[in-house]
Amino acid sequence: MSGYILAIDQGTTSSRALVFDSMHRVVGLGQEEFPQYFPGDGLVEHDPEEIWRSVLNSVRTAITAARIEPGAVAALGITNQRETVVVWDRATGVPIHKAIVWQDRRTHALCARLKAEGHEKLVRARTGLLLDPYFSATKLAWLLKHVPGAKARAARGELLFGTIDSFLIWRLTGGRVHATDATNASRTLMYNIATNDWDDELLRLFGIPRAMLPQVQDSAADFGSTDAALFGAAIAIRGVAGDQQAATIGQACFRPGMMKSTYGTGCFALLNTGSDLVLSRNRLLTTIAYRLDGETTYALEGAIFMAGATVQWLRDKLRLFANAAEAGALAEQADPHESVYLVPGFVGLGAPWWDAKARGLIAGLTRNAGAPELARAALEAVGYQTADLLTAMRRDWAGAGDTVLRVDGGMTASDFTMQFLADILDAPVDRPLVRETTALGAAWLAGWKSGLWPDQAGFAAAWALDRRFEPTMAQAERRKKLRGWRDAVKRTLS
Repeated sequence: MSGYILAIDQGTTSSRALVFDSMHRVVGLGQEEFPQYFPGDGLVEHDPEEIWRSVLNSVRTAITAARIEPGAVAALGITNQRETVVVWDRATGVPIHKAIVWQDRRTHALCARLKAEGHEKLVRARTGLLLDPYFSATKLAWLLKHVPGAKARAARGELLFGTIDSFLIWRLTGGRVHATDATNASRTLMYNIATNDWDDELLRLFGIPRAMLPQVQDSAADFGSTDAALFGAAIAIRGVAGDQQAATIGQACFRPGMMKSTYGTGCFALLNTGSDLVLSRNRLLTTIAYRLDGETTYALEGAIFMAGATVQWLRDKLRLFANAAEAGALAEQADPHESVYLVPGFVGLGAPWWDAKARGLIAGLTRNAGAPELARAALEAVGYQTADLLTAMRRDWAGAGDTVLRVDGGMTASDFTMQFLADILDAPVDRPLVRETTALGAAWLAGWKSGLWPDQAGFAAAWALDRRFEPTMAQAERRKKLRGWRDAVKRTLS
């Protein structure tokens, strides 16, 4: 097996590109942050042009760092922030508005109205999702309504919609390919995950013309090739998956019952349910984990909006430390007798609460509480929220019984956070040797489709453990802490 694989990891705060060799090792890396725009309370936007430039720069840096010629790259895989919406002109490729980010809550009133009208049951049955501003369809409906002339232009076929992967594919191929994969499509509120097609009834509900939607393909498929002028050679695009599904693949969670949780800006836990399309009774999401050779693998997902972003808030707004990596050391200094809880409802609460109006709350403060206790509360909030998700998963599906949690993302570098996670879950937590699981998942899709990387079994055999965190907390203490957390959440809910 020869040839290099390039992965583009387009995230919420930065774009990254990684070059992998035939042994799945990173040999070149490029990364560039881009601005975040907050035009109002609960509003979050990105400039698609800034994202595009950051991707180009990251790819060029990664290829240079790998000390290879662009022609040595056999294939490219893309993974991306999901649900974020871009609409652009079919003729020029120019976006008509800033991208509306997955965190954005501007469509809360629309979602509330659709719920009141009784539409959530249909949406749930077709898409596995809930009516929440988190997902793409209401964001797209907002753009068509509020950008002058957009609705008429979309009806005439002049505008195209895409999540970030589609926008990048369009730009990378010079406008020759308008496509997405099943994982990204399954996050839009417009895609029927049972029939694997855009749903006309839902399109009518949201007022979205089918003509502006991308073609939906397998996660490993032919998505065209990059324009040779961009990087010095045409590179075949052979893999696409939303970031959380890509991390699931990168963690080799191919068997039903396997579970991964990614701790980045937010936290996203996915439980592989195989061919079982499990509609949650506990307000989790049912989603497509991946689609390969036309066969769909499903997952239950719990989405937490604020994880690493909470630590960033402590750093940037409260200035408790200069570097996010210092949070764990500060938390370890906290008084064990203090019971401070931080419920990070900065942009509402995700699963299993789905309360768009909820806002952040700090509970349990005493005169003795200070920076260490706040740092600990922020890190522990990640564990508490994950415990809520795992409890819901076990209620929904019998296969979630004795799950070992595989973790990835920037917060997993904190031993303090991972140990608390194992303690509060009362379950082992496995941190892999290779931390770049999201990019690795995209790379595997492209490498496998190109015939250069092994199949699922071979790839899974190469997964290696860095450290397993075993639970050590006494059952009585765990119950007490969880009671305190749930009381704090109740005080937060709108």
